[in-house]
Amino acid sequence: MTTISTKPNVVTRADYIPGPTQGCWTSAHYATLPEDGCRYEIIEGVLFMAPSPTGSHQDASLRLAHYLLMLVEFAGKGKVRIALFDVLLDEHTLVQPDILVVLSEHLERLQPGRLLGAPDLVVEVASPATAIYDRREKCAAYARADVPEYWIADAASQTVEVLVLQEGTYRSLGFFEGQNALHSLIVPEIASVPTEQFFA
Repeated sequence: MTTISTKPNVVTRADYIPGPTQGCWTSAHYATLPEDGCRYEIIEGVLFMAPSPTGSHQDASLRLAHYLLMLVEFAGKGKVRIALFDVLLDEHTLVQPDILVVLSEHLERLQPGRLLGAPDLVVEVASPATAIYDRREKCAAYARADVPEYWIADAASQTVEVLVLQEGTYRSLGFFEGQNALHSLIVPEIASVPTEQFFA
């Protein structure tokens, strides 16, 4: 059996993990993965492994989740979950978003250990290690699953791009930074928070 001695510093295909051929992974195979401290995801049957998050990634995730918790969950409008929490978009796509929001009308999708189906909002905090993956593989997976809104937060540039799904494709509402507040269709109340608060 082939193993690697160090974790990758970018998201990579986990070709070395024993299991089905890449492209054939399912949620059932995912359930058999070892508890080795690595973060695995499956997109269209391909198993990926992501590096451990950095401090700036964690800081931004925590701040974004804090505001979403107040504006969504504490306001009685739904639930907020943070990584590591499994989201089964379909049998061959299982991801662990940094943050997800499920509105009250869709809470039946939420199980104790995972979400079955699309969240109403997904937030990924991009870093040099994950930026391409977040904008390519994950963006396509969220669009296929009809996730209505996708935020990509960049801790390095301290910006957040808001993407909304229109006819199966994401359209950008813009990059927000500094004193500018996000425009969100799912959480319009976020307009009260300057974007810089997510990164301060």
